[in-house]
This record gives sequence, C-alpha cells and structure tokens, in this order.
Amino acid sequence: MSTTTPPAAADTSRAAELVARLDALGTLPEVTTRINALVNDPDSDPDELEQVIRHDPALVARVMKVVNSAHYGLNKVTSIKRAIVLLGFGTINRVAMAASMGQLFRGKLSARHSAKDLWNHCIAVGAVARDLAAKVQPAMAEEAFLAGISHDLGMVALLQLMPKELAAVCDAAEKDSRGFCEIERAVIGVDHEQLGAALSAAWGFPASCQSAASYHHRPAESDAENRLIVEMVHVADTLCCGERIGFSLTAHRQSVPPMLATRFGLDTDAWDSTQQRVAALAYAATTIFG
Repeated sequence: MSTTTPPAAADTSRAAELVARLDALGTLPEVTTRINALVNDPDSDPDELEQVIRHDPALVARVMKVVNSAHYGLNKVTSIKRAIVLLGFGTINRVAMAASMGQLFRGKLSARHSAKDLWNHCIAVGAVARDLAAKVQPAMAEEAFLAGISHDLGMVALLQLMPKELAAVCDAAEKDSRGFCEIERAVIGVDHEQLGAALSAAWGFPASCQSAASYHHRPAESDAENRLIVEMVHVADTLCCGERIGFSLTAHRQSVPPMLATRFGLDTDAWDSTQQRVAALAYAATTIFG
C-alpha cells in the first residue's frame, strides 16, 4: 500500500519506547532455532534433525500431519525420520517456523478481526511468495515462504503491546482512505514495518526476513541484496489482500506495480486464473499450516 507520509515522520521517541518493550514477547522456541540452524548447516543430516524434533511432541504431530496430508499423496508414513527424508529439510523448517509463529497469533485485532485472520493471511502470503519464487528464482522458494509468513511480525508486536490502539487503527482503516501504516503512525506514533524490523532483528531472523518485515509495503526502498525477496512478499501480500484472504486491511488498497507484474508473469489478460491460483495456494497452505 502506498503511503503519503514517510516512515521517517513517525515519532522516533514513541518507536524507541515500543522497541524497548519488545523483550516482553520473548523469542521463538529453542527447537525452532535449532532446526533453522541445522537446515542451514550443509554438514547436518536427518538423524540430527530427528533428534531435535523428537523433543517437541506438538511439532512431531504437526510434521506427521503434513507428510500424511493429501497434498503429498504418500502412503501412510509413521516415522519421523521417514517424514524428514520425504519432506526434505526445507519443508521441515517451514513446518517448524509455522508451528512456532502460529502460537503468537492469539486474541482479537479488533471487534471484527481476529489474530487467527492475520495468521491465515501470513500463511497465504508465504505460500504465494514461494510460488512466485519458483517462477523466477527457485533456489529462493523456501526463503520466500519464511519471509512471507513473518512479514507482519510488527502486527504481532502491536497486538501484544498495544491491543486497544491496534483495534482503533483497524477500525479506522475500514473507512479511512489513508494507508494502514500511515494510520498507525498517526494513532500510535510507529508502524508495523518499523516494529517488524526491530522484532525480526531481535529474534535473529535471516536478513531477507528482516528486510521483508521492514519494507513489504515499500519494496523499492529495501536493500538491493534482499530486494527480490521483498518484492515477492509485496506482490504476494497485495494479491492475498486483494482476494480478502484472512486479515486484508494492511494492503487492501495496494496494487501490484506494472514492473513487478511483468517480472512475476502476472498477465492481466488472465487475471481470473491468477486469482484462482492465489485462492488455491492459500487454501492448501492454511489447511496444512493453519
């Protein structure tokens, strides 16, 4: 979504105050951090990953649900090690991150919108971003998914730290012509991109996830190294909000820039098929990760 007031105009003292309170949100579970480290270690093997996963019964259940889902169409899988081999390290990392992050999205954003709506949106953005990556840079697919599901971390911070103010922002966004970030800065003094930047850095997320959390509404301003990932998340966010998938107020007035539409093969002459694909990807992802 475009904004008319730049983030630099936000009250820096207010931003600093909220960032200082981010410690109250804690960190992701240790098992998720360890899995992420193993996935990114070229010398790790399935046995090591199995030992980590076995320490978290909830994660074991989630992995088995995924590997035995209709999406994979496999014969009944009953062992964690077999699931790891069949799914691959990248998918296991996605399952672990989604399982951990999903626990953060609890409560109500406003009278009309739940935190679950926001989580469903984030899952959908992750799935669509991954699909976009598969078209132009397949090696980035898993990274794009993680950047997508974590792009609205700043909203989680607001939900935990300032729920009443966030509800007021959501209510205003229903009828206000301004962008969501601009309303946030007017009501709170800081927006979810700024808080997302602080929280993703504090939790040690990959640089691409930090950039996506910081610039998903302003991809042109992101660092050059991670800009492609940010563009994927921006386009995915726009498409999902356009289809009203989950919580959509953050980007429901946002449009895909023509240059990015061309880059990702979004043919306006076949827009119906694009919409159908977005809806299908979102449904499949929320069924597995929601």
